[in-house]
Amino acid sequence: MAEEEKIPSTDVLRDRVLEAIKMVYDPEIPVDVYELGLIYEINIYPVNNVYVLMTLTSPSCPSAEQIPGEIEQRIKEVEGVNDVTVELTFDPPYTQEMMSEAAKLELGFL
Repeated sequence: MAEEEKIPSTDVLRDRVLEAIKMVYDPEIPVDVYELGLIYEINIYPVNNVYVLMTLTSPSCPSAEQIPGEIEQRIKEVEGVNDVTVELTFDPPYTQEMMSEAAKLELGFL
């Protein structure tokens, strides 16, 4: 008998998506985009569609196309994910206060 394919719960899937996002780094900063505070929202919708609302350190960030595309690709690799939408916003504007304590420590701000 073949095993039934298990569909991960929303919480499990969200954890896996978060792990995937944490594998993406700003090429100019040795901290992942989540710890930098660039991720504003992660939503898992029915049929495992994932929506991410994010920002960049500045609107003129040289990695403006690379980072969202890499996030989308990493999330698509997560087992159980159906579709991915990554939306960029600059409202509210990014500030260093959005960084996690770990990111501030890594970058010497603490």
